[in-house]
Amino acid sequence: MNWFSKNPDGLAVEAALRAALSGVIDPRTGKDVVTTNFVTSASLADGEDGAKVTITVELPGGPSPLNDKLQAEIQAQVKALDGIGAVSLIATAHKAKVTPDSPRGGHANPLGLPGSKLADTIAMPFVRRIVAIASGKGGVGKSTMAANLAVAFAQAGYRTGLMDADIYGPSLPVLFGLKQKAAFADGQIQPTEAFGVKLMSIGLLVPEEKALAWRGPMVMGAVQQMFTEVHWGELDILLIDTPPGTGDAHLTLLQKARLSGAVIVSTPQEMALADVRRGVSLFRQMETPVLGLIENMAYFDQPDGTRLPIFGEGGARKAALELKVPFLAEVPLIPLLQAASDAGTPLGAYDPETPSAGIFKQLARDIAEKLDLVPIENPS
Repeated sequence: MNWFSKNPDGLAVEAALRAALSGVIDPRTGKDVVTTNFVTSASLADGEDGAKVTITVELPGGPSPLNDKLQAEIQAQVKALDGIGAVSLIATAHKAKVTPDSPRGGHANPLGLPGSKLADTIAMPFVRRIVAIASGKGGVGKSTMAANLAVAFAQAGYRTGLMDADIYGPSLPVLFGLKQKAAFADGQIQPTEAFGVKLMSIGLLVPEEKALAWRGPMVMGAVQQMFTEVHWGELDILLIDTPPGTGDAHLTLLQKARLSGAVIVSTPQEMALADVRRGVSLFRQMETPVLGLIENMAYFDQPDGTRLPIFGEGGARKAALELKVPFLAEVPLIPLLQAASDAGTPLGAYDPETPSAGIFKQLARDIAEKLDLVPIENPS
């Protein structure tokens, strides 16, 4: 394979790279990363301090200390070559062979857990309700809504879990102020608990600065593993903070998990609402009930008591009427919510008596009513 097929001038550099990387040995195979084709491509560009090389590697098993060590060794070997000014590494996942334990064409164990097997369906018999918190596009505050709803459910007495299914842009660690990585015990990932909520995110499994260049099957496998390989225990409700849009993570949830419903978050402007309509259509196609629509950033309360509709007015309510889905709430722009999020403390814990926290408490009550859900400790 010619790494620099689009840059003939790079042939001499390629020969030097191959020679350097032949000394990087994967202890799992006893072979170097060139022979095993773990290095799949490279690009060459001019830089201020020498050539800039970008290398793509496909390493087996997803994120792991061993793969991190191999990546560091690859970078060090290349950086040591004469004429190389900078080295960038893009790590993807090794293309595994199709086996009965990898029904999606390989990538059956992206989180690298021992003995992991992906099934055709996600079975969670000890979780009473699973609800997706979704949005048609990014930037509408969906993750903030999910985090604050989870805390509101927990404060109402529900055994609550929150799973961050956004593999590329996990925000749960920031919203809950989490620095420590998830623990492993008995072959399972142990969820982190904060403010009464059991939490899991890819951000609790890989370094914060690590970019995951995973293809669709890896994303789908990782989402499934965060269901089945995490020791969630008994829960009344598990909220899933889905990525923006309608991609691979959504397909995994809708095809394999027993979702009780979906809540869609939007802002008032038409660009966001157009994507909401597509989201509603997807959930309906997959026969998942849409529990309702939340309009976030609906207005700003000015000091004189008037409301300023910064992003338009009433668009989500109109869309809910048009789409025949329940309209759950208008959530204003809340400066205190921003302060609480930056502090890594959801609003219900940061200032539980503020009227703004009451919005999320009411939303939790309304969603629980739609799910016919009462805390297991108080079934009356």
